[in-house]
Amino acid sequence: MTQFTLPQNSFLLLLGVVTLAFFWILLPFSGAVFWAMVLAIVFAPVHHRLRTALGQRPNTAAFATLMLIILMVILPVTLISAALVDQALGLYAMVSAGQLDFDAMLRRGIAGLPGWAGSLFDRYESTIMDTLRDKLSAGIAQASQLAARYAVNVGRNALNFIVSMTIMLYLLFFLFRDGRVIAARIKHAVPLDAHYKKPLFDKFVTVIRATVKGNVLVAVAQGTLGGLIFWFLDVPGPVLWGVVMSFLSLLPAVGAALIWGPVAAYFLFTGAVWQGAVLALYGVLVIGLVDNLLRPILVGKDTKLPDYLVLLSTIGGMALFGLNGFVIGPVIAALFIACWSLFSRADEFHGE
Repeated sequence: MTQFTLPQNSFLLLLGVVTLAFFWILLPFSGAVFWAMVLAIVFAPVHHRLRTALGQRPNTAAFATLMLIILMVILPVTLISAALVDQALGLYAMVSAGQLDFDAMLRRGIAGLPGWAGSLFDRYESTIMDTLRDKLSAGIAQASQLAARYAVNVGRNALNFIVSMTIMLYLLFFLFRDGRVIAARIKHAVPLDAHYKKPLFDKFVTVIRATVKGNVLVAVAQGTLGGLIFWFLDVPGPVLWGVVMSFLSLLPAVGAALIWGPVAAYFLFTGAVWQGAVLALYGVLVIGLVDNLLRPILVGKDTKLPDYLVLLSTIGGMALFGLNGFVIGPVIAALFIACWSLFSRADEFHGE
């Protein structure tokens, strides 16, 4: 074993303290730094092509890639977010004004149940209705509190969003311009053998690209298709439900069906047979097909992770890290498998 001297141990301690202090300073803007790194990795091939086409002018290529990200990612997300807030507030206003009568909607749904289920409901009608009414009242009250809190904090949230977005774009420019040098220095500084460094760094980059590219494309496709069919069937708030389906589609296998499935069942139970049949068929054959075809190609093929592991790591990551977890979870899972695979092959490396 290598024996460190007192000066070496002191320097290692100083190195650890300074590193922790540096990450502590970056903590308030960890989301901006994280997404700058993710976007830099995802759009690195595009930046490489632009840099080659522009004659190896690094500043121009970095700025051009940045403008492309603003037009392709940031601007559409901003417009969709504005439409989402507008429809959410409109839907809340309809509920508050009584235009959406949940009692009547529930009774129409129950009327379409089979005879045995209807008689069972009749027996416990008062208890079930009171419970559901209490739940809905609590939900509406909570929604009103959230709306009030949002109204109070909207200025501060907008300022934080602008600051974080500015930091992300500023950092992203330099990651594009100097990314290769930064990556080379990080690889050199990591205290691992070359046999371990290359596969781990390659796996890290591959999983981030596959996860973001695959999950985002699947989410956008399913949310767009779901919002369109809701708009066609005149369901209130199609943009809102489309965005919700996009978020839920980040979960493999279940995803968007958690939204369109109950709506299709409600249509069928309330006598709107053709709407329910169209939505059910569309959900299975169109929305579901997107998930079954695109996700294995875009995510599973590159990450080489089983579907169940992608699902568990995505759910666990989002539970711990919020929205960022749909990237962090699969990355940790992939590195976990890669590290244990390298550990099992350690004898092969030492024998070379």
